[in-house]
Amino acid sequence: MSGVDRPATTGVTPDAWRPRADVTPARLGLGRAGSGQPTRAVLDFALDHARARDAVLAAPDEAALAASLAPLELDSVTVESAAPDRATYLRRPDFGRRLSRNARTLLAARPRQPCDVLLIVADGLSAAAVMAQAPRVLAALVPQLQDRGMTLGPLIIARQARVALGDEIGSIMGARLVVMLVGERPGLSAADSLGAYLTFGPKPGLTDAGRNCVSNIRDAGLTPEAAATTLFWLIERSMALGISGITLKDESPTGFCSSSNAIANSPALET
Repeated sequence: MSGVDRPATTGVTPDAWRPRADVTPARLGLGRAGSGQPTRAVLDFALDHARARDAVLAAPDEAALAASLAPLELDSVTVESAAPDRATYLRRPDFGRRLSRNARTLLAARPRQPCDVLLIVADGLSAAAVMAQAPRVLAALVPQLQDRGMTLGPLIIARQARVALGDEIGSIMGARLVVMLVGERPGLSAADSLGAYLTFGPKPGLTDAGRNCVSNIRDAGLTPEAAATTLFWLIERSMALGISGITLKDESPTGFCSSSNAIANSPALET
């Protein structure tokens, strides 16, 4: 290094967009240190990336989840998809869309008791989202459904699950409508975002066009309580009209926060 004159660095050069960064979690106006990013920005990125990886790879604490759902006083059944482990689940999404042989046998052996609404809690791609948001959504939603006299099936806890797994489960259980709460694919600004997918007349082979999605459920997005309000509105309309998906438009007071189907307006969808 001797004999080479290097300019001294005196900190971070600010970015003109920095004042606007306070209104968004997006990486905006980071500034620069020399020709690179500031150390704080690099470390923040690494931390968020690690959180996203942990969210995808971690399994939910089923005992803690069961305890948090116990106040609902619903019978519960735990099933798993055809993905035998997490690595397979991540590499083969199709395995996560169908039940394992044992799970199919378990559900088929239960007395068939058709219900209006079947609620499913699935790990999806973020166990952290399920642990943090699903109990709050259901705590707000279930009493509203019961007050309307809707019959509820057993609460289904699904492991290694993709959204379409709810179609097979709902068909076997004889549900008119399925609501699946599932951990959304984490991003670098949100590793704990939950999605809720509503499907009328569930059966294997449906496409995402037949679902409604309420996404980005978390305190920094759509709060779980607000999501429950939107879901209740959608459920009532879906049951009254016998439809869901692109033909069911969300005109609820909080409708701007949800999409008309599982494809539009949701960058972190889990399918």
